[in-house]
Amino acid sequence: MGQTRPILWHPTADRAAQSRMAAYIDWLAQNRGLTFADYPELWEWSVTEIEVFWETICQFFDIPMSAPYTSVLKKRVMPGAEWFEGATLNYVDAIARYAAAHTTDIALISHSETFGRNEITWDTLHQQIASVVSHLSDMGVEKGDRVVAVLPNTPASIIACLATTSLGAIWSLCAPDMGHTAIVDRFSQIEPKVLITQDSYVHGGKNVDRSDVIKVVADSLPSVTHHIEIETKNGVNGAISWDDLLDKDVPLAAVQVPFDHPLWVVYSSGTTGNPKPIVHGHGGILLEAAKQSLHQDFKAGERFCWLTSSGWIMWNAQLAALGQGMTVCMFDGAPNHPDWSAVWDFAAKEKLNYFGAGAAFFASCGKEGIAPAKDFDLSALHSLGSTGSPLSEDAYDWIYTAVKPDIWLAPISGGTDFAGAFVCGNPMLPVRKGEMQARALGNAVRAFDVDGNEVIGEVGELVCTEPLPSMPLFFWGDTDGSRLHDSYFDTYPNVWRHGDWIEITPEGGSVIYGRSDATINRKGLRLGSSEIYQAVEGLDVVLDSLVIDLEFLGRDSFMPLFVVLRDGHTLDETLKAQINTAIKTDVSARFQPNEIIQVAEIPRTLSGKKLEVPVKKLLLGGDPAKVVNRDSMANPDSFDTFIAYAAERKT
Repeated sequence: MGQTRPILWHPTADRAAQSRMAAYIDWLAQNRGLTFADYPELWEWSVTEIEVFWETICQFFDIPMSAPYTSVLKKRVMPGAEWFEGATLNYVDAIARYAAAHTTDIALISHSETFGRNEITWDTLHQQIASVVSHLSDMGVEKGDRVVAVLPNTPASIIACLATTSLGAIWSLCAPDMGHTAIVDRFSQIEPKVLITQDSYVHGGKNVDRSDVIKVVADSLPSVTHHIEIETKNGVNGAISWDDLLDKDVPLAAVQVPFDHPLWVVYSSGTTGNPKPIVHGHGGILLEAAKQSLHQDFKAGERFCWLTSSGWIMWNAQLAALGQGMTVCMFDGAPNHPDWSAVWDFAAKEKLNYFGAGAAFFASCGKEGIAPAKDFDLSALHSLGSTGSPLSEDAYDWIYTAVKPDIWLAPISGGTDFAGAFVCGNPMLPVRKGEMQARALGNAVRAFDVDGNEVIGEVGELVCTEPLPSMPLFFWGDTDGSRLHDSYFDTYPNVWRHGDWIEITPEGGSVIYGRSDATINRKGLRLGSSEIYQAVEGLDVVLDSLVIDLEFLGRDSFMPLFVVLRDGHTLDETLKAQINTAIKTDVSARFQPNEIIQVAEIPRTLSGKKLEVPVKKLLLGGDPAKVVNRDSMANPDSFDTFIAYAAERKT
């Protein structure tokens, strides 16, 4: 912390000048008479004159609106900011506009273990979206209705999403490897009208039959009036075939909605209660995605791939690339099948220009000794992205030695919560080892100490001090807004606290160190501990439990699970297997713990809350006398067990 890290990459003069960021800077000079000495000065303007900044993003990208706005920002507050009042639009129009001008170009390329390789032109994409819109309308789907899906990362998920949002209906998606309890906990909150599923998929060379899970999900959602299925095996009785929805040749006319009309519901879990159903708006997501494309240097006609599950917010990032006219290459399969070279082979064959993945993918490739530069032709690849968890300095070294020495590496860090990035890349700046290059334009990102003071060159809480158009409109069902407030604004008044540890460097770069709260982050997928507790404590023998994610920069992610058992029971291998099976079945195999430990008691506050964050700080090396006030504990002696466990882990 605090040191100046070595520079690994400099943009050439041509690369910098031809970037989308440079085009935006030139546009500001020509159209607004604004010039800036350097990027920090540009950033400072963007987070100070936020109304002007976001209006320039709207104009630079020519965001299509069917009715004009009367004000850019009516209320500059958090929460409750009101953006672009009066404007009407539809998220899909920005994509449809590009499709109309590039009919025979390729929009989507899909590599799927289940379906093989497929290409879809912009014209076909447009036709299939319009056809699904027509069928959904025939099923009674209207503005404000919810359409949900349990699908892998394939074109059907993209088409179904865009068809839904074209109608002004609201989209929500879960990955097919999630357990039925986790899926129902999400979808039941929003009472969907239509459910879209796939009965099985192939992963790692093995067929995974999900028909029983899908049946449980369908039976648990009484609001569903129509069930659509992509059939690969047996199908579900009574479901409508997806293929039958692609038969119409009809025009696509998106329903025009207000700027803040709900677009989709995504989920980010807290430590208590059901997963948070976060509602984003059409206009806010359009603007954030457009702005983000400057930082990722998205260019029409280039080929983009982000290695993602359909349950991760990076699935949505594919739509952002599509909206900038990129060819989106989707990889649906195990990244290590038959080995860790599989995705690099895909990158070479598809001539990817931009490839992104979770930091854990790059770390795994490095540990396995993969050498993409030696084994594959990556001449088309000029940009790499990473997110999900902190990218270690070792991973930076591996990328610049084993992948490509002249590649632009631009990790990003943000969240499902606002479907964007707080800190990210800039193709006009150098890349320093272990750092993200810049704070995003328009995002007033700071590092705060415990007293709410800004710090530079030190690790602090990641906060955002000004509103963003893509911040949540609301949480579904949170009628008084209390859950939204408690999730982001209960620590620093009127300031968004994100739940990450961040260091802002004197040069303007940043380093993310990991989660500062108790949210679990496994290879980029975040989950609330409450979902694991629900699965584990559902076993009759388990009375109580505590799970901690010890992700932190420079360390391998490690997740221990502590359990309290009924009298007379001992934690043996059979019971450990039962616990792991419960998590795998109800939640996901991704969230099985590294270690399960039996304890006598779980530390709790006087009000009964589990002491997750203090235990996390302790296990990350914190002083036992400082991480918790024992006077605030209902059972202070219980903490001694965890102090002993922490000492044992150090040896």
